[in-house]
Amino acid sequence: MRILSGVQPSGNLHIGNYFGAIRQFVALQEEPGNECYYFLADLHAMTTIKDGSELRRLSLMVAADYIALGLDPARSVLYRQSDILEVAELAWMLSTVTPMGLLQRGHSYKDKIAKGITPNHGLFAYPVLMAADILIVRADRVPVGKDQKQHLEMTRDIAGAFNQAYGAELLRIPEELILPEVAVVPGVDGQKMSKSYGNTIDIFAPESELRKRIMSIVTDSTPVAEPKPTRGNSLYALLKLFTPAEAWPDTKRRFTEGGTGYGELKKVLLGLVLERFGAARRRREELLHDPGYVQQVLRVGRERAMTAISEVMTDCRRATGLGW
Repeated sequence: MRILSGVQPSGNLHIGNYFGAIRQFVALQEEPGNECYYFLADLHAMTTIKDGSELRRLSLMVAADYIALGLDPARSVLYRQSDILEVAELAWMLSTVTPMGLLQRGHSYKDKIAKGITPNHGLFAYPVLMAADILIVRADRVPVGKDQKQHLEMTRDIAGAFNQAYGAELLRIPEELILPEVAVVPGVDGQKMSKSYGNTIDIFAPESELRKRIMSIVTDSTPVAEPKPTRGNSLYALLKLFTPAEAWPDTKRRFTEGGTGYGELKKVLLGLVLERFGAARRRREELLHDPGYVQQVLRVGRERAMTAISEVMTDCRRATGLGW
């Protein structure tokens, strides 16, 4: 089964990214029979990042982040979107069969407009480029969360329209791969952890900054001696994510029986976060000091991806009259 997913190089990874997707991506590569393709969506990132040096830096950094967190270049195909020029070519082909109404109904586009972001063609045509990303490798499954289902549905519609227009099954219609449900990871302010809320705990932040963020988690004023509420308690939820199963009953008792202050519990969380990501943090430092290795991983990933991509593009060029 061929699986594809992409990540925008738009900033620092936080623990919500890890529990929401990265952990599952690493697990997928371990399953027999899976071919996992993961790409850095730098073309998509151009809709918001207008600094070339910054985009290159972020692309290298996110590639290093994923490798450090367990993505194995020997078992997964990791590449940079912009290194595959054929993606833009296929996106143009697909745009010629994509109805305007389909794009106008896009939740992501409407949400950005509602937030006051000035619309441009890149934002509007985002689903077409996303469809090209998926269809160009003939992906069987695409991992999606609830908020991403519409994008895959649009990809399926666009692929079907293209196949119908040229009277052949040129593009594989992908299916969704629903990731296992995970609890919403709360940010330091109690809302869902998100860069847009500024409430993240970044995996690779310096230890001093990590400590500061964790100690800033909003808690109530329950005295040390009294039991602490667990419902709606961000610190409780985060500790539950990081605490090993065998140690959880004891941690839970420290909330329900009282006698432990929030400050002490935050220090416990800091220790667990550093323990969980300690090896990844060290590996990332090594990778950032060896950018040539990361770039080589992406070059090899491109070559491996092109094996599948060349077949798709040969078929599509011949069918559309763009190839002999």
